This record gives sequence, C-alpha cells and structure tokens, in this order.
Amino acid sequence: MSLKPPKIKVMKPIETREDVQFLVHTFYSKIRKDELLGPIFNSHISEDEWSSHLIKLTDFWETNLFGVRKFKGNPTQKHLKVDKNLDYTIDPLHFGKWLQLWLETINELFVGDRADKAIYMARKMATGQYLTLWHQKPDDKK
Repeated sequence: MSLKPPKIKVMKPIETREDVQFLVHTFYSKIRKDELLGPIFNSHISEDEWSSHLIKLTDFWETNLFGVRKFKGNPTQKHLKVDKNLDYTIDPLHFGKWLQLWLETINELFVGDRADKAIYMARKMATGQYLTLWHQKPDDKK
C-alpha cells in the first residue's frame, strides 16, 4: 500500500495584477453565492455586467494596493443608490458579512504586507461606507 503525501498549500504575497484579479474573482464568487449578500449583488449587477464589474473591482484594488491609478468611479454613490433601491435596509450585518468573506478569502490565498494592507483597507472602507449610508438614510429608516 502506498500513501500519498498530503497536499501542502503554499501561501504567497500579493505581487501582481493577476494576484489581485484572482483575489477579486474568488471573493465575488463567494459573495454571489452568499445567502445574505448574493441576492443584493445579483439583483443590482446583471449577469452580463459581472465581467466588466470584476475588471473595475480589480482596478480598484490594484489602485489601492499598488498605488497605480487605474480605478475611476465612485463606490459611495453606488452604495447609496443600492441602499435607496433596497428601501434603506442595508445594515451593519451586511458590511460585517462582506468583511468576513473578504478576510476569509485573503487568509485562504495570500500572506504578506499587501494582504495585511488589503485587510486593513477593507475594514476601514466597510466602516466608512456604512457610516456614510447611515448618515444618508431618512430619519424614519435609522
């Protein structure tokens, strides 16, 4: 009888746009399947828009992690529009789940300074985005 050695997963740093793309695609694959977040994302981004959306998100994270100017857009305005479309029902649970899946994905795939930076930035962004949404909610929805 021959025993096969266990597969060892080697973690690597985030070094290239391809790494960022892999992170973004893996993460949003989880988001789209998630019970809480999937219906929101899938109802606001059509199937044929996902490809371009993932490119834009890769640009966003490449800009933030590598300091290259690729991303153009206003995530805050997009989040405000989605919250309004959902009758102002986005709450801390949604951002917490988003952040949990982001941390899980990074910790499964990457190590190093840029992975740490991606975690730090996501925490900061999730907090900032939620606070902005909360301040823009009508008083009867707070």
